[in-house]
Amino acid sequence: MFDKLTEKARSAFFLETGLHLNGNRELIVENCRRIEECSDVLVSLSCSKMTVNVWGNDLRTFDYKTGGLVIRGKISRIELEGK
Repeated sequence: MFDKLTEKARSAFFLETGLHLNGNRELIVENCRRIEECSDVLVSLSCSKMTVNVWGNDLRTFDYKTGGLVIRGKISRIELEGK
C-alpha cells in the first residue's frame, strides 16, 4: 500500500524524471539525484527509478543546483536503464 501511495504522490508533485531533448545539442533532465560519471563523451545520471546515460562528443553539464541538469554538446545516444 505504501508503494502505491508514494507513486501517486510522486506523480501529483511532478517528482518523476523528465527528459526534454532540443535537437541533438541539448538535453534537459528534471529531478535527477546524482551525477555518477561525467566526461566529454559520457554523462551518467542517477534518477529516481532509472539511470540515464548520455553519449556524445564535447558534452558539458550546467545548472545542477536547480534540481535538474542541462547537458549540451553533440548527443549521439541516450540510454535508460531501470533500477
